[in-house]
Amino acid sequence: MRGISYLFQLTFISTILWSCGPQMEGEENRTGDMKIVDWQGHRGARGLLPENTIPSFLKALEFSKVRTLEMDAAITKDSVVVLSHEPWMSHSICSRMEGLPVTEEEEKELFIYRMTYDEVKMFDCGSRGNEQFPEQTPMQVYKPSLAEVVEAVENYCIRTSRERPFYNIEIKSKPEWDNIRTPDVQTFAEIMIQELKRLKITDKSCIQSFDPRALNAVHAIDSSIKTALLVDNIDGVEGNLEKINFTPDTYSPHYKLVNSGVVKEVHNKGLLLIPWTVNSREDMEDLVDLGVDGIITDYPNRIPGN
Repeated sequence: MRGISYLFQLTFISTILWSCGPQMEGEENRTGDMKIVDWQGHRGARGLLPENTIPSFLKALEFSKVRTLEMDAAITKDSVVVLSHEPWMSHSICSRMEGLPVTEEEEKELFIYRMTYDEVKMFDCGSRGNEQFPEQTPMQVYKPSLAEVVEAVENYCIRTSRERPFYNIEIKSKPEWDNIRTPDVQTFAEIMIQELKRLKITDKSCIQSFDPRALNAVHAIDSSIKTALLVDNIDGVEGNLEKINFTPDTYSPHYKLVNSGVVKEVHNKGLLLIPWTVNSREDMEDLVDLGVDGIITDYPNRIPGN
């Protein structure tokens, strides 16, 4: 965006609380304009350390421009909020602690929802690395609880005098997973919100999901909680927003679905636009120039000017 429309957008966004990140100073894009950008570490810093783990989240915080930690949530048998992209032990990255990799067949039964948290911690999901991310440093780590992550992050920020981050937490749910791989979506939302309140991070959190049911449930329980609609289809802004029964704070599509028209449409609706997952510096710069409000990346070390 350029000219009057851009200035209006910047003024408008600067006067409201950020939906999935804290207020922050603007930064200059390639055209010399000032733009506020909420840089988010995807699953912590997945490109550098094992995803959704304490070391990965702390690594993301080493980069000064990162203001939000993006993460995925699952629920255990004993109702603990655990951070995991899949609500099961992935055969691609997980092993039993004695070193035996989880097989593709075993994966079909290793649902986190059927395990206690103590059982979840018996799996190592970092020593094997991740072949999709050759820069990732392997290490023995388990899937942590949200509570453990928040404690580690808050302590890190105190120790380093760093600004506390926001938490962008995805509810991983699908209708066909209800009461099999995950709790039913209403229960999932209730457990998640209860935990955010217990940890006293409700005002620093955003709940995101691809599942419209999850966002509807969150909004019905507590409409003050920030929400983001994740999008990976070509149904368009209007078509996707019609799938939920309220207006979320953030529209969060795959970055290849973003163009100047999408930016304008989202901002005209009063929403923030935060695409995922942007891993090249050139794409980051292009999206900032288009006027996005935040960027989710696996590589916080590639953020321009970081």
